[in-house]
Amino acid sequence: MSVGMIDTSRIEAMVAQLKAAAARATPAGASPVGEGGLQAGPAAGAVDFQSALKSSLDQVNQGQLQSQKLAERFEMGDSSVSLSDAMIALQKSSIAFQATVQVRNKLVSAYQEIMNMPI
Repeated sequence: MSVGMIDTSRIEAMVAQLKAAAARATPAGASPVGEGGLQAGPAAGAVDFQSALKSSLDQVNQGQLQSQKLAERFEMGDSSVSLSDAMIALQKSSIAFQATVQVRNKLVSAYQEIMNMPI
């Protein structure tokens, strides 16, 4: 169904993608923040911080590469790529990159705070 120029099926698909990403990000056995808060206690399958960080960076990188390819296809005149698809992909990759930079800034800030603690 289309409302004006907006295709609601695409919006619903994006909401489903966001819910799936939130479900993947939530550890097994823990409740998402919106459903009763995080549970305290030992994690059943503790994930290595390094591997979690690397996979997040890889996902951001893949998103940027895919959005760049989509934009290039649109620029070359590929009729299967619409302007809205290219712009949405570029915005999603931009937001993911900005979030990654903010996480990095928080990690650096926490590291500096720990290093400045008196022993």
